[in-house]
This record gives sequence, C-alpha cells and structure tokens, in this order.
Amino acid sequence: MSVASKVREIVAPIIESLNYKLWDVIYEKRGTDWYLEITIDTDRNGGINIDDCEKVHLAIEDILDEHDPIPGAYNLSVSSPGIERNLRYPEHFEAVLNSEIEIKLFAKKDYGSNVLRGILKEFTSDYLIIDDITVKNSDISKAKTIYDYKKLKR
Repeated sequence: MSVASKVREIVAPIIESLNYKLWDVIYEKRGTDWYLEITIDTDRNGGINIDDCEKVHLAIEDILDEHDPIPGAYNLSVSSPGIERNLRYPEHFEAVLNSEIEIKLFAKKDYGSNVLRGILKEFTSDYLIIDDITVKNSDISKAKTIYDYKKLKR
C-alpha cells in the first residue's frame, strides 16, 4: 500500500467528522524535501477557506504522528482543490458529470489528439464519454476540470 493510500485511510474519517470531504492525498518529493498534500472540499457555499484548512491541519497532524505512516520528515499542507481540480478517482469524475473537463492521453491513438476537452457525459470503471467521444480510462494520463473565466458575470 502506498504512503498516500495509508494516509488517506487514516485521515478520511477525521476529515469527514469535521463535515469536509477528502478530495486527494499526494505524497511526493520536491528537491530534497518530501511533501504530503491533503486536499479537502465541502458542499457549503463559498467553498474551502484558510480557516477550514487550519482546522483540518490541526485535527490530523497529531494523528499522523501517532500512526507514523511516513518514514522520515515531511511537510504537511492542507488546501482546497481549487476551481480547476485534478480528477484522479472515480468519485472525482462522478462529482463533475455534465461539466467541462480536459484529459491528456498517453498517446493520440484513435482520438486524433492527445488532449481532449469537452463535457463529461458519462463515466464508468472502464471508459468515459466526453461530448461524443468514448475514451478508455487506461488511455488517460491526466484529467482536470476546466473553468471558463469568460463565462463570469461581471
């Protein structure tokens, strides 16, 4: 089991008990340092703010120290997934059905391009449909939501 999976297992119940949703856990090395990024979300209007991040950070830091799922030192951060968010898990895709997304593919194959953008119409464990194009999940290297700033009302 990966470090991120172990951390996800430990912190998810705590985050949910605080009425937030765990969006993602990323554990990666940047330069010489290791970083553990916990991304949280909410259904509340206004989204996640700095106070929410601090509340979750304080609630999980001692629990992580107690369970010690990470060898050595690391930097812990808690943040919002933002407007344009990475899509990595089935629940991410389900949450953004009928929204605009962008996917990057490992190769063009039969899709004509290695980057596709459109409305996510359907998502299953094997494939997704963007507009009228069916794409195998195994062909996707990265996916994210798209926020159209031009559609903002001023």
